[in-house]
Amino acid sequence: MVNVAVLGYGTVGSGVVEVFRLNQSRIDKCAGTEVRLKYVLDLRDFPGDPVQDIIIHDFEKIVGDEEVDVVVEVMGGIEPAYTFVKRCLEAGKNVVTSNKALVAAHGSELLELAQKKNVNYLFEASVGGGIPIIRPLNTSLTGDEIEEITGILNGTTNYMMTKMFYEGADYDAVLKEAQANGFAERNPEADVEGYDACRKIAILTSIVSGQQVDFEDIYTEGITNITKEDMKYAREMGMVIKLLAMMKRDREKVEAIVAPFLLPLEHPLASVNGVFNAIFVHGNALGDAMFYGSGAGKMPTASAVVADIVDAAKNRHKNLSRYWTGQKLTLADRMEVKRRYFVRMSGCREDMQASVEESFGHVDYVTVEGLDGEFGFTTDVLTEGKMKTASSKFDNIIHMLRMDE
Repeated sequence: MVNVAVLGYGTVGSGVVEVFRLNQSRIDKCAGTEVRLKYVLDLRDFPGDPVQDIIIHDFEKIVGDEEVDVVVEVMGGIEPAYTFVKRCLEAGKNVVTSNKALVAAHGSELLELAQKKNVNYLFEASVGGGIPIIRPLNTSLTGDEIEEITGILNGTTNYMMTKMFYEGADYDAVLKEAQANGFAERNPEADVEGYDACRKIAILTSIVSGQQVDFEDIYTEGITNITKEDMKYAREMGMVIKLLAMMKRDREKVEAIVAPFLLPLEHPLASVNGVFNAIFVHGNALGDAMFYGSGAGKMPTASAVVADIVDAAKNRHKNLSRYWTGQKLTLADRMEVKRRYFVRMSGCREDMQASVEESFGHVDYVTVEGLDGEFGFTTDVLTEGKMKTASSKFDNIIHMLRMDE
C-alpha cells in the first residue's frame, strides 16, 4: 500500500481528494497497488465534509510518519511550502506539487535533493494544469532537440483577450467579467502582468536546456495596455492577439519572452480561445506538435497531480529524472532577437510617411475605418535593438506589438 498526505485543502487539494473518490479503483490499477489518502493538512476544520476524518493541523505528524510515501504540496507560494517540501524530501518521501512559484524558484535544488535521496519531485500540474507537457518532454520527446516552445499558458488572460477580440469589449470591462465569473482573482496582477506565464515558461526552458532559467531574467510584458483599438487593427490584418510565453533556440542561444503577439489566423495557437490553454512544440525530428486543453481549474489540475502520485507510487525507490541542473543559463540578448513589429501612431500618415520609412525601413501601412487621427504599419524583420532605436525618434507612438509568424 502507498500512503499519501496532502498539504492544503484549497481548490486543488479538494480536487485531489475528489479525484480519489471518483477514480479510486482506476488509480489502484494504474499504480499496481492500493493508494490511499492518509492525511490532509490544513489550518481549518471541515465539519460535515468526509475529509474531516483525515484532517490534521500539524505538519510534523506527516514528516515523522514513516508510512507516508507521497506528499502532495498544493499550498501555493514559497513559504511554508519550500520548507515543508524540503523536509519531506530529506525524510525520503516523494513529493508531488502544482506550485509553479516554488518549482520556478527552487526546482533545481529540490530535484537534486530528490535524486540524492532516491525519491521523486514531480510537478506536471505546475505548467499546463490539466495539459500534459512535462512528462512528454521527458519521455516521448527525449530523442528530439526542442527548438521552440510557444504557449498560451494563462487561462485568465486568454479569456480576456478572446472577449476583447470577438466582442469588441474594452480591457476594464472584460477584467470585471472575468472576476465575476471566477476566472480572475480579486488581485489579477500575476495573470494580467504575465508573471504566471513567465514562471511556467521558465520551468519549460529549464527542462529543455537542462540548466536553471531564472524567471526574473525573462522579459515579461502583460496585457494591461491592450485596447479594443488594437483588436480592430488585428482583425483588419486577419490576425489575432494572444499573450504568448515563448522560448526559441538558435544553435547555442536560447531566447525567452512573455508578451502579447499578433498571430496570423492560420497559426496553430490562433484558434485557442476562452479559458483554454495550448502549448506548441517544435522539435528538430518531430516537427510540430501541440498540446491543448484545460490549463487550469480544480479538476483538470487535480487530475495532473494524481497522475504524478501514480508515477511516484510506481517508482517509490527509483528516481525518474533530474530534469535540470543548478547551473544558470544565460539567455540571448533580447536586443539581438529578430522579428516583425506592428506600430500604431497618432497623426496623419501622409505627413509622417517619409520620417517613418527613414527610421523603420520598408513598412506596410494599415488603416482601420473609424479610427481617425492615427494609422498603423508593420515592419520588415528587425532586431529589437533596431526597433527600440527607431521608436525612440517618435513621441506619437500609441502602441507597439510583436508579430510571430
